[in-house]
Amino acid sequence: MSKRAELISKYADDLKNKCGMTADMDLLTKVTIGCGPSIYNKDSSTVSGSSETEIATVKNNFLIKKLGLADSADLDKAINSVLETYGKSNRNKYRAVVYYMLTKHFKKESVYK
Repeated sequence: MSKRAELISKYADDLKNKCGMTADMDLLTKVTIGCGPSIYNKDSSTVSGSSETEIATVKNNFLIKKLGLADSADLDKAINSVLETYGKSNRNKYRAVVYYMLTKHFKKESVYK
């Protein structure tokens, strides 16, 4: 099994066990590929929910640039909601899982078609 396939499997487990969601494996794979090499780096593969700069990165680079959403308070609410669902106390919030959940939240699956 490739390293990326192992990570995707780990992300699907997180979605199921920590977020109570069944992963759409095709979408999860595309979101993971879209994260690029960051998934292989210990620091960049996770999202720090307590870091304002990290939250700004998710908002600007993913929600606004990648998904094409307009900047609004709804974006911050969605990020907080996803982090709450993932578990604030959970130290390893994987970037691909957070991005997957945000993609589903805003019904932007079409970006990955």
